[in-house]
Amino acid sequence: MSEKQVTVPIEAVIAELEKVCQENPNNLIVHHKLGLLYRQSGRIGEAIRELERAIELDDHSVESYINLGAIYFDQGEVDRALALNEKALSITPQMAEAHVNIGLIRQQEGDAEAAVECYEKAIQIDPHLLTAWINLTSACTMLAQDDKAIESARQAVTLEPDSSMARNNLAVALYFAQEYEESWQHIERATELGYSVSPRFIQVLQEKLGK
Repeated sequence: MSEKQVTVPIEAVIAELEKVCQENPNNLIVHHKLGLLYRQSGRIGEAIRELERAIELDDHSVESYINLGAIYFDQGEVDRALALNEKALSITPQMAEAHVNIGLIRQQEGDAEAAVECYEKAIQIDPHLLTAWINLTSACTMLAQDDKAIESARQAVTLEPDSSMARNNLAVALYFAQEYEESWQHIERATELGYSVSPRFIQVLQEKLGK
């Protein structure tokens, strides 16, 4: 009989890591982990502090730049997020996640073409990076590149069949290509997987199908 797995509350893990930091304030890995856990628990100011400390200890800590950039992006501080991801790329040009993050920033700015370039760079580096395919689908849909959107969406679903977002994106891409029956199949699957599909999209698709 296998042992029952015990889940440790996040605050308990944070408390343990804080003790380690007190004993060894120059532990880069612990500061980075604390930053991630603080962010996960909604303690954003502390998350920023710990990730900045990790960067102070090692200005080549690429993952710390990436995660700090993600926090600033979530906070709407796009310029800071962009600078941090560009710094990560200056250290490690093959960092696929940084290319995806910059693509998200460009897409938010309304430059879908630049976003596509970023996502494609990420895919060249890591063809299995799901977020790159998902975001590429979204950007191609914005550009009305229906065939490319469908192709990238199918790739995302192939990589992760249970990704509700990938299913939803494929449904949207298929809708614009007037492939309504298959679009509906993926909407149903996205809903089963817990995705909050737009009620308006469901209504319009049902109208197309005569439901």
